[in-house]
Amino acid sequence: MVAFNKFFTSVLLAIAYASTVSAAPWPTSSKHATHRVRQVTRDLQIETFHPASTFETFGAGLDHPLQKRADEDLKGSAISFVSQHLSIDPSTVNLRTQAATDTVTHAFLTQQHDGIPFANAVANLAFKDNKIVSFGSSFIKPTQIASSTPSVSLEDAVAAAEKALNGKANDHQPTLEFFAKQDQSVVLTHVIQIENDQTGAWFEAFVDAHSGEVVSVTDFVTQASYRVLPIQQEILTQGFQVLTDPQDTAASPQGWHNTGSGSDTTDTSGNNVVTYKGATTATTQQSSSGDVFSFTQNQSQAPTAQANLDAARTNAFYLVNTVHDFTYRYGFTETTFNFQQSNFGKGGAQADRVQVSVQDSAGTDNADFSTPPDGQSGRMRMFLWDLTNPERDGALENDIVVHENTHGVTNRMTGGGTGRCLQTTEAGGMGEGWSDAMADWTEKTSATVADYVMGQYVINDPAGIRTHPYSTSSSVNPLTYSSVGTLNEVHNIGEVWANMLHNVYAALVTAHGWSATSRTNPNGTEGNVVHLHLFLDALLLQPCSPTFLSARDAWIQADANRYGGANKCTLWKAFASRGLGVNAANHVNDATVPAGC
Repeated sequence: MVAFNKFFTSVLLAIAYASTVSAAPWPTSSKHATHRVRQVTRDLQIETFHPASTFETFGAGLDHPLQKRADEDLKGSAISFVSQHLSIDPSTVNLRTQAATDTVTHAFLTQQHDGIPFANAVANLAFKDNKIVSFGSSFIKPTQIASSTPSVSLEDAVAAAEKALNGKANDHQPTLEFFAKQDQSVVLTHVIQIENDQTGAWFEAFVDAHSGEVVSVTDFVTQASYRVLPIQQEILTQGFQVLTDPQDTAASPQGWHNTGSGSDTTDTSGNNVVTYKGATTATTQQSSSGDVFSFTQNQSQAPTAQANLDAARTNAFYLVNTVHDFTYRYGFTETTFNFQQSNFGKGGAQADRVQVSVQDSAGTDNADFSTPPDGQSGRMRMFLWDLTNPERDGALENDIVVHENTHGVTNRMTGGGTGRCLQTTEAGGMGEGWSDAMADWTEKTSATVADYVMGQYVINDPAGIRTHPYSTSSSVNPLTYSSVGTLNEVHNIGEVWANMLHNVYAALVTAHGWSATSRTNPNGTEGNVVHLHLFLDALLLQPCSPTFLSARDAWIQADANRYGGANKCTLWKAFASRGLGVNAANHVNDATVPAGC
């Protein structure tokens, strides 16, 4: 990816000066929703393929085949519906994971053959009041399926993956999965995680178990009292404050300094996150007893000065914990694949708190987040920015930390905790957009919806790092759905989606007002509360490899599920104002809204 004329091989925060032109000089690509070209190493470029997903929403819900049976369960109901709806043999469908929120139960399924799952042919169902309210699918009709018995050994496959991806296999257990190719043929693959500690690369490699070829990859990298920059602020000039006991014990029942083992920590490590420099043991210790972390940042000194480093580790620790707590309140919990060292017996996979490497030496002028499957730690890397003297620290710009952490939320919730479902160009672009939109949400301090600018501090430029401010004004930000057709880079595409969500937020706040307690009280009726509920609810509803269209439909259905469709017209009008109306398709704008709106 391109950032300040430097090429990155992972999906990073990515930068575009506000003065640059947003439209790329290449034509629209019909592959946005199914493909993505990845420069994996200097010598290896792979065009990954993901079967096109379909998405259907059913308003108040459809009856399903096993609805009235006394022995009805989620697995049986989901498999029965999918097999009947797609006219396929039930033996070719299996339940992979399930999740539940306060309104909807979700089933995430895979296509299978001979009991072996397909990696990239998946489906998801949502049930409300024992009715089906949405169905997403990327199941295929295979033209040819390889033998289920490998002819290439796992050892040889590991060697091939390590050589191709310039890394080493980690200790995650490899799996055997089928992989659907573009011609609808299906190959058998060894699935192996490959990491490079020097570059921070972290891939899931799919190695043909009969030819030894690397056929595809998943890139997991996307890009007490504490003296911190409060989360509703963006840049250091707004001032550090000492916040006492900011943890939300409804989301972090043993506080931020306990890993579920019964003993408290006295450094920047806990159940949700550990922040460090160089090694996970290189944390910041409390400045005085009683969980006091008070370090005064000195902008005239280098970021590496001890007080500045401690301030950065403390600020990142506070921010990631805070995002954990408010997203937990709104549905990103143990059973919906969040990041925690201990899940306190509440379900889901644990031992996966976020690891934040502050002032990481692997890069500059950027940041990234790696999202492996549920049960493996998310990894955030915050780099220094060398555009000023002294350099500036990305861990001290709140919107960058929130942006990166949100990659973990969206990659885990979309598709049921695999980390595999935002890999196409369009879905990856929306991933960047959700991350900007979450940062935008955290920094609103009143019902006034001002234009929002990302990344002012690190580059010392009030125009920030995006091509336009996020705005309800088309003269300030002209991006619409049709802009996607002229763009071929995920961060530029992300700006289109983030600006749409900025407009949705403004419409909801205009309609319902604004709550100052939204981060700790998700039960309000105010517009910012509604917005975050729909934001997270829609992630679980949408299909793997979503598009702008299916993500929009997931928001509409999320409103039907939680609010009985009370915001249907508000949402449609906001999306349509940026070209994503009822008849929008193929990156062609449409301003139509449903009858009655």
